[in-house]
Amino acid sequence: MFLQRKITKYTTDFSAEIERLKNEIETADAILIGAGAGLSTAAGFTYSGERFEKYFSDFIEKYNVRDMYSGGFYPFESLEEHWAYWSRYIYINRYMDVDNGVYKRLFELVEDKDYFVLTTNVDHQFQKAGFDKHRLFYTQGDYGLFQCSEPCCQETYDNEECVKDMLEFQEDMRVPTELIPRCPKCGKPMTMNLRSDNTFVQDKGWYRAADRYAEFLRRHENLHILFLELGVGYNTPAIIKYPFWQMTAKNPKAVYACLNFGEAVCPKEIASQSICINSEIQKIIAV
Repeated sequence: MFLQRKITKYTTDFSAEIERLKNEIETADAILIGAGAGLSTAAGFTYSGERFEKYFSDFIEKYNVRDMYSGGFYPFESLEEHWAYWSRYIYINRYMDVDNGVYKRLFELVEDKDYFVLTTNVDHQFQKAGFDKHRLFYTQGDYGLFQCSEPCCQETYDNEECVKDMLEFQEDMRVPTELIPRCPKCGKPMTMNLRSDNTFVQDKGWYRAADRYAEFLRRHENLHILFLELGVGYNTPAIIKYPFWQMTAKNPKAVYACLNFGEAVCPKEIASQSICINSEIQKIIAV
């Protein structure tokens, strides 16, 4: 309904929009946060440049990988090499403390509100910042979980201990063979619980979170709800962006706020209900 009629709402002086946003956060009956990769980038989780070079210089030299993300798809010749790369990848993006304060500041803004978080991010930063895990729906998985690569069952497994062991004992870009994670049920190699194809495991926790999200929407239908979209691009717009537009259009009391550097847009149909701020997220929420 909106795809061909999107408008851009950039502001050169967005102080008025920020004041509108503050007012909405204070007065809304509920806040639904929709978070994409841009939020974690704003928090310091960059996948290229200096941070990538610092932790993966040996892989860059040997395999000529260009950034952390694309390196995750490299066809390594052995599982020992594959998990040497991925154990570093998981550790620095899931278990290492990196957040420059963006997530914690966001939590401070909403902690006393009736909030819920829908996110495509898989780095666990919401919980680390203090958000209630029962108010989170990680739709695309979690760096902290393994699943069977087949998969033989719809179960996931915490990976912190295994990841830290692989990180500690790897040498020459290889982990010891005995540390390669294998499914406890069928013995096949494990893989990450990340949505990339139809083998993604949606475990019981995933479905419970989906139910809580649906219940949150049901409870606030037709109330004054703020749809707060942070750093969401167009890789998977059908998860957050398009539903937020549609729910705003159906509810005259709703407000849609888009914080995104370079992509702060909304459809003209909901322009009067929208706040679009074209700036870096960390600068906006620090005001």
